[in-house]
Amino acid sequence: MKVMDVMQTKVITIQTDMEIKEIARTLYDNQISGVPVVDETGKLVGIVSEGDLLHKETNPQIPEVIGILGALIYYRGVKQYESDFKKLIALQASEIMTSEVVMIGKEASIEEAASIMVSKKIKRLPVMEDEKIIGIVTRMDIIKTLMED
Repeated sequence: MKVMDVMQTKVITIQTDMEIKEIARTLYDNQISGVPVVDETGKLVGIVSEGDLLHKETNPQIPEVIGILGALIYYRGVKQYESDFKKLIALQASEIMTSEVVMIGKEASIEEAASIMVSKKIKRLPVMEDEKIIGIVTRMDIIKTLMED
């Protein structure tokens, strides 16, 4: 079975300038856990997930430090702190989205999609063809295949 056999073809997308409140409403109203972000030409530039939005309700974890001769040296968690802080103060999609989106082609196998989702710890994969989003496959789409003969 291939990704094109189970993907959803009616993909909800948002623009880079959509405000956080509108993104939350889009996820809630459509009962989805993430949404691709496209630019004005329709090109995929990121994805916003529930996890990204949860950063608005948390405090960034302060990176671990060590004191040497009166100076503080940050040695673990600096990049994560920066990412968390940027998402905390974000006002629109372009500021909170994950820009390194993992994608898949429609001819890929379900096994390949599942493997990517597990190894990358992601819940959805935009399905791309000629740099256009033609669908999206989620964990639930793959789980549904377990019920079929």
